[in-house]
Amino acid sequence: MSGQHHVVVSPPSMTGGRRVRVDGQILGLALQPADVADFLRRAGLEGVDVETSPLIEWRGGGPDVWVPLG
Repeated sequence: MSGQHHVVVSPPSMTGGRRVRVDGQILGLALQPADVADFLRRAGLEGVDVETSPLIEWRGGGPDVWVPLG
């Protein structure tokens, strides 16, 4: 796996879930960290620890936040 990919997990939506993108391409709506790992695996980025990897930019809270803050 190369560190040149940019993974962004968007803030939780008002209806639940977080959009996951790799290099600007939307992979899907994750409802839990396991979904993020599955999307990354399908994109060819296997073995990424979604909780600690510097590859992932978590916006609006880390991997433990799945409902909107505030």
